[in-house]
Amino acid sequence: MHLSPHEQEKMLVYVAADVAAKRRADGVKLNYPEVIALISVHIMEGARRGTPVLELAESGARLFTSEELMEGVFEMVTDLQVEATFPDGSKLCTIRKLVERNLVDLPGPDPDPDSDPCPVAEGE
Repeated sequence: MHLSPHEQEKMLVYVAADVAAKRRADGVKLNYPEVIALISVHIMEGARRGTPVLELAESGARLFTSEELMEGVFEMVTDLQVEATFPDGSKLCTIRKLVERNLVDLPGPDPDPDSDPCPVAEGE
């Protein structure tokens, strides 16, 4: 089986996410690359299923609690961009920062309405 460099990179992300998911299930605190892999796969799989880009950006930011991550990792994840293939083409989905999963329903400041969390990738 021949894979292009882009396909090899995606495969590596999926393998890293699989390892991270197993560690998470075992209660092991996740490091930065594991968090990035899990968020990336969440977005790519959601795109494959046709989930709207804004919904993926919002749900991807809320995958974790700070207790699930190694110290400092929660704050390190900023401006993560994942290019995923949606039914209507490739789009770049941006997660500005993680949101504490167990605090989702608490009132807080509204996100910047002028900020597009999922801009269309150039050339699409």
